[in-house]
Amino acid sequence: MLKAFNLKNFILGIGLASLITCSEGSTTPASTAAIVTTKPAALSAPSIYKPTQPNPEDVIKFGLVFGEIKQFYVHDKKDKELFENAIRGMLSGLDPHSVYLDEEDLKEFKSQTSGDFVGIGIEITSEKGMVKVIAPLDDTPAQKAGIQAGDYIIAVNGKPVIDLSANEVVRLIRGKPGTTITLSVISKNEKKPRELTITRQRIQIQSVKSKVLADNFGYIRISQFQENTGKDVVNAVKSLQQQTHGNLQGLIIDLRNNPGGLLDSAVEVVDVFLDSKKLGKNNLIVYTKGRFSEANSYFRADSEDLLKGKPIIVLINQGSASGSEIVAGALQDYKRAVIVGQRSFGKGSVQTLLPLDDKTAIKLTTALYYTPKGRSIQEEGIKPDVLVENLKVNKTKEDGLFFLKIREQNLKGHLKNGSAKKQSSEAANDEQAELANKDFQLYEALTILKALSLVNQTTGPNA
Repeated sequence: MLKAFNLKNFILGIGLASLITCSEGSTTPASTAAIVTTKPAALSAPSIYKPTQPNPEDVIKFGLVFGEIKQFYVHDKKDKELFENAIRGMLSGLDPHSVYLDEEDLKEFKSQTSGDFVGIGIEITSEKGMVKVIAPLDDTPAQKAGIQAGDYIIAVNGKPVIDLSANEVVRLIRGKPGTTITLSVISKNEKKPRELTITRQRIQIQSVKSKVLADNFGYIRISQFQENTGKDVVNAVKSLQQQTHGNLQGLIIDLRNNPGGLLDSAVEVVDVFLDSKKLGKNNLIVYTKGRFSEANSYFRADSEDLLKGKPIIVLINQGSASGSEIVAGALQDYKRAVIVGQRSFGKGSVQTLLPLDDKTAIKLTTALYYTPKGRSIQEEGIKPDVLVENLKVNKTKEDGLFFLKIREQNLKGHLKNGSAKKQSSEAANDEQAELANKDFQLYEALTILKALSLVNQTTGPNA
């Protein structure tokens, strides 16, 4: 039995709704694990949109499709579901990062920036109908299971996820703590997918970690840009300075597999290492540019360099995206740091959260961001100054035979050193050799940092 449907009233309703939407309301940016601003809303409907009537032919066509579905589709569909699907379709046709957030999606969206949620700990995106892993988060089930940046998820619990949106796949992956999920994962270099069974858990991300490396060089790992990341980096630098008794020689900032986070936090991290007085008027950290002036924002340095010119290495790879690229790009433009590793992901767009009501919203790409020198990172990413692939150094038995540490001190009856100070260079070399086996990129970064430190000591920090 066909259900009655008044097409005329439906079309009039669509036209009225479009007028209301275009002439009323305001928007408030929020935060995401991609890149959005948390500053007061710059975008607002009245200042951007002019009340315009949509093309009547397009409205009629949409109404006809809606009516045909309501009358002839094999299953009865509620109006709300059809409209939400239509919204999803409109946004998915724009770019991989513009999405519709229903009530459940919106809650998850807001929980991500706090670094506290239930899942397996990966950042994903849509790419040509495939679900691509931007990066696994540190110390999470996903990372421990062997998921890597650049992997593609092709099935969840045996169900193919081809042509599903990233949000839909997130829903499949999320679940109760302690439950398991099986992912079929493949990389470009693999012929067969890997089947990974992973246990979900509550993910609590510690965005900043630090330690002292050999010879008083510091290391700071930033896994994600959260609300307090800027302050945490400041505290980490001060802690490293205390641990080295004020003799911190240089710093490695590790942004590998950091998928992004809050724009404000990324800006704060850059500001920690720039001296705004020396930059003068040209003190941009990053700026955004969109179709409308309201989407254009400028973020500037306004503090002093906490490291006082000591050399910096920034480590990046293909899993470094958004906020990581802002940090690397700004420090590279000002020649404040040497960028080491692999080319970054290339996610150079800004998303703004536009509430539709109290429970739903759309996350819409509203601008692209640019480095201080005007480079757009979209698609291109940040190219490292020194390319270092993620190699694995394997030590064999033959290595032990050919590279025996035979020195004067190893000879029988050798004379002792006359200096009262105990030599620690041997221990430092052993530590570096172990680092080369464990993390070759970090080993190379430390080697470059030591060279920069020597040059810095010879010529002075301002030479």
